[in-house]
Amino acid sequence: MAVESAAEATWNGDLTGGRGSVRAASGALDELALTWRARAESRASGTSPEELIAAAHAACFSMALAHGLGQAGTPPERIQARARVGFQAGQGITGIALSVTGKVPGLDRARFREAAEAAKAGCPVSRALAGVPITLESADLET
Repeated sequence: MAVESAAEATWNGDLTGGRGSVRAASGALDELALTWRARAESRASGTSPEELIAAAHAACFSMALAHGLGQAGTPPERIQARARVGFQAGQGITGIALSVTGKVPGLDRARFREAAEAAKAGCPVSRALAGVPITLESADLET
């Protein structure tokens, strides 16, 4: 059986002057404020759909990488992933840049990079966002 995830958003007013909020049905996210300014002009306060996509992508990518490394016989001790989602008003999402650091005993940098590239291509969020350029900026091992 498929597991469903849900969130809801409320928006009041027009795009540039209005305000809204978003929350996860699970309660995992407190109610988060949304404004056009936070989305298109400043990351000073509030969140944006793109920040939530970045959170989802970083989580999915780290899980996919941990799975791939485990399947290859080199389970990680730790994976820390970051996703940056670019947004340009009038254009939309311009790209996603992933970076990752991991502590994986017995693995060299080249094999870690290869596993990270496979995770980038195979994670369900990457596949859902296939219409957007996704890059792997860095893949480094902790010593």
